[in-house]
This record gives sequence, C-alpha cells and structure tokens, in this order.
Amino acid sequence: MKRGYRYRFYPTDAQAAELSRTFGCVRKVYNMALQARTEAWTLRRERVDYNATSAMLTAWKKTEELAYLSEVSSVPLQQTLRHLQGAFGSFWAGRTKYPTFKSRKRSRKSAEYTTSGFRFRDGGLTLAKMAQPLAVVWSRPLPDGAAPTTVTVSQDAAGRWFVSLLCDDRPTMPTPVSRAVGVDAGITSLMTLSTGEKITNPRHERKDRERLARAQRDLARKAGGEGANRAKARLKVGRVHARIADRRRDFLHKLTTRLVRENQTIVIEDLTVRNMLKNRKLARAISDASWSEMRSMLEYKAHWYGREVITVDRWFPSSRLCSACGTLQDRMPLNVREWTCGCGRTHDRDVNAAINILAAGLAVTACGDGVRPQRSTPGGQSSMKQEVVPAPRTRGVSQPRG
Repeated sequence: MKRGYRYRFYPTDAQAAELSRTFGCVRKVYNMALQARTEAWTLRRERVDYNATSAMLTAWKKTEELAYLSEVSSVPLQQTLRHLQGAFGSFWAGRTKYPTFKSRKRSRKSAEYTTSGFRFRDGGLTLAKMAQPLAVVWSRPLPDGAAPTTVTVSQDAAGRWFVSLLCDDRPTMPTPVSRAVGVDAGITSLMTLSTGEKITNPRHERKDRERLARAQRDLARKAGGEGANRAKARLKVGRVHARIADRRRDFLHKLTTRLVRENQTIVIEDLTVRNMLKNRKLARAISDASWSEMRSMLEYKAHWYGREVITVDRWFPSSRLCSACGTLQDRMPLNVREWTCGCGRTHDRDVNAAINILAAGLAVTACGDGVRPQRSTPGGQSSMKQEVVPAPRTRGVSQPRG
C-alpha cells in the first residue's frame, strides 16, 4: 500500500525563495484554471477537462504577463491542474461542494512533485530547479528499498517547512488478538472503554488558551495591511496554534495506535461532529477533543493492520439503555453521570454507554443483527435485522425502525 512519510527540513535562503515562488505559481494556475472552467460552464455549459487546462497553461506561459510561470518547475503546475480535475470529479459525483479559489493568506502552501520533478539518491532529496539537496531531518527511516513516487513540499502557518514522501510499504502486522472494545467519546473523558477504563481528555487548547489570546490581541493591535510587524504577529499566532495541534496529534496517534494493537474489533459511535459544533456552549471543547481526527486515525490504522472498526448509528440510545437488563430510560440529561436502573444495577453513564456500543457492534459481526430494547416491554430486549451503513474500511450499524 501507499504510505506517506513526513519530515521537517530547513531550506537555504535560495531554496526558500524558490519554493515560495513555486507556491505562488501553483496558486495562480489553480485559480486561473478554476476561473476558466467556471466561465466555460456558466456561459456555454461546457465541461473543460484536464487536457484543455493543460493546453491553457502552455498558452499562459507564452504571454508576457505570465512569463514568470516558466521560471519554476512545470511539474507542480501540472499537478495542481490534476488536483483541480479531481475536485471537479468529486463535485460532479455529489461528494463535495463546488471548488473554491485558493487564498494567498488562508490556503495551504504546498507543491507536489512527481518522479520527473525530484531526485532521491543516497539519502538526499533534490527538487527540480535546485542545485543542492534539501536539509531534511530524517526522524525515522524509510522502508527498506523504498523509492518515493511523489514528494509534497509544504509550509505551515508557523513558518515550518515539511516534505512528505509517498512510498510503497507493507506494514508489519501486529500480534493477532481476539479482543473487542467499545468506545464512548466524551469531553471530560476523551474515551471511555467498555472495559471500564477512562482516558482523560488532555485539553491541549485550554492549556494554551491564555498564550493564544495574548498573541491574538497583539495581532489585533497591529495595523492592517502587509507590514513587517503584522507579519511577525501573525507568525506568533501560527506558532501557538501549531504547538496545540502538534501536541493533540501526538496524543491521538499514541492512543489510537494502542487501541488498534490491543484489539481486533473496535466499535465506535457515528457522531455528527459538524452538527454538534453548532452548540455554542460546547463547540470549543468538542473542537479541542478532535473526535473526527481520532476516528480517521482509527480507520486507516485498522486498515493497515488488519483490524476492524464498526460504527454504531448515532441514534442508538447507548446512554439510556441498561446494559444489564435492557431497560430503556425515558430521558437522561447530560448532568446525570451515574444512575440506577429498576433492576437494581447502578451504572456509570459513560461505561454503560461503551458496553452497549460494544454489544451492538458485536451483534453485527456475529449474525448481522443489532441489539435494540423493546420500548413497550420494560426489561425486554429484541434482536432485529439492521441496515449496514457502507463506509470505506468500516462496517456500520444503524438503528432499526419499527
């Protein structure tokens, strides 16, 4: 399979200037091609494909106004046209919204090189239009005999430079296990496992909130425009955000890797984080928890190592359902963290939800059925056929109707 290996590097002044020009040209070509395709569809209902925009790029380079496009490598410019073609393909298929223009201030600064645009030899990476290799910090080795097929260079808001090498790799399979675990996502406890373990939310954004607020106030005091002081203040804000994101990502990587290595089956809830962020009281805490990124990591790591991730429908009443007798409570406010069922069993809200999520997921793996209590019979429980929600590399469980 294809895996990307990301490293930090420190360019020389000449290399930084060359890459900055490349980023600008990539953004310019993308926006011009998007404008041309939009006008063609709006005025003539004509779909312009990659070949047509590639011909346009050749014509643009011959004009006096855009002659500077010939000063950078042509490979990233062709790649950005391919990315635009992919964006339109996703739009026509109904998967995404209409492509938008790239912004010089807000869009990601990146350029992609294929094999004809770089040279990887003896542990050195040299990009087109450059005489010297990049000073890459090889923090981890590439797979034995790996030959990168694609190299992506980027710069984040904190001014740091990164290079990502896409290589063919076969991950080492971990020790086979038969364990399964249910996961209930939360805010106070980032994860509550069906085993009873609670993983505390480190709240990285809250720890740096005062530092971030101070940096943002300094930026707000600077005059608008492109002044040097404002650029320095913007860089300071970017560094605080980068610190928060790096710590959060590192924690999630360690946590998800541990779950995938220790369990064969992981059952999670299919949360609609986008809708949950509309709650103004909890939006900041939900964003800091980063549930979507956590799920994404679980899915692709499970795919790497031959594990299975099952998603339970978001409407499954995991918190209100007694895991001992199956009784469904009428309501369960968020401030209720412990409750006692009519059968006499006292439940921790989150642990009980994780146990119910695990039971619903295992029902699908066992016989294709799902577990849902009968609303009309207290203490009753029925096994009914459930619809499996298709998702890449995961199996989904939806709540039955009727």
